[in-house]
Amino acid sequence: MNYLSDTVTLPTDEMMRSIQNAHLGDDVYGQDTTVNVLEEKAAFMMNMEAACFMPSGTMANLASIMAHCPRGSKVLVGNESDIYIYEAGGASVCGGIMYEPIPTQTNGELAIGDLEKAFPVDVEDPQFALPALICLENTHNRCGGRVLSDSYLREVYEFSREKNVPIHMDGARIFNAAVASGVDVKEITKYADSIQFCLSKGLSAPVGSIVAGSHEHIKKVRTLRKMLGGGMRQVGIIAAPALIALETMIHRLSEDHARARDLAMGISSIKGITLEPEVIESNIIMFKVDPNLYSWQEFLNVTSEKGIVFSEMGYGRLRAVVHRHITDEDIFKTVESVKEIMTRSLITK
Repeated sequence: MNYLSDTVTLPTDEMMRSIQNAHLGDDVYGQDTTVNVLEEKAAFMMNMEAACFMPSGTMANLASIMAHCPRGSKVLVGNESDIYIYEAGGASVCGGIMYEPIPTQTNGELAIGDLEKAFPVDVEDPQFALPALICLENTHNRCGGRVLSDSYLREVYEFSREKNVPIHMDGARIFNAAVASGVDVKEITKYADSIQFCLSKGLSAPVGSIVAGSHEHIKKVRTLRKMLGGGMRQVGIIAAPALIALETMIHRLSEDHARARDLAMGISSIKGITLEPEVIESNIIMFKVDPNLYSWQEFLNVTSEKGIVFSEMGYGRLRAVVHRHITDEDIFKTVESVKEIMTRSLITK
């Protein structure tokens, strides 16, 4: 049972067949008609003017940040965000942009008061780098797949308009957020000036992400994609399965969420495990193991021997990500195996 990430999902048979029938062309010149259809569909779904197909979510976030921010400015990011922790400081390296980490609340929010502190009282003072962008993450990975509420998104959006600073949303799992909230994804993206979402996580496409935004923003992103080495040629072979993913894989995400809740309920009942099942909102669960029984490294080794793959997400927090290859039987077997592992340790210690 591989709970490492929903990036381990494999394309469906329908996706694989679509590769054989894809109409191809050179995408750098805008001639790959399959990519063009994908970008038009993605823009429509996000209620944005335009979209650009990117090789990865990391490049998609980086190109968006660089398109929004001039050199020497600041991007406000959560200190627990994927952009800040897992994307290799790309905005600083490639764009001369300073990251300002904002404390992340347990539900994934960046408090308005903390965002306010990042803005100097005197914006004319030449000593300060000025904020040029606010980045939000929805769902929030390291907070356990938490979904940003409509009221919070509205509050941040109004704040950003007051400050005349745009919002970029790292929506790698934006469809998980929409399904969990029971709304059309447009009801979330209306609070962002640009958005990145992944096709290769829960949607199960093999490769790629999308950036959506205004025509002007996407024009800049497309130029940056080329500069960063992301210009692709007959890329319809991966755009075709991405189209199938958007057409067939969104609604079934609710199954992953239900199984994640079942897994959380099962594991939370085991002595030596700390987990709050009531905060599980999408397909990610986070938990801790009593260090007197196992270090997190020992626990990962022992579960791996049982064929169960989890991951560590900092501070000893362990993560399980449920995806379409995880079945009800897998959930049952995982809970029973973890129970046996923890009981064995309790007996010996």
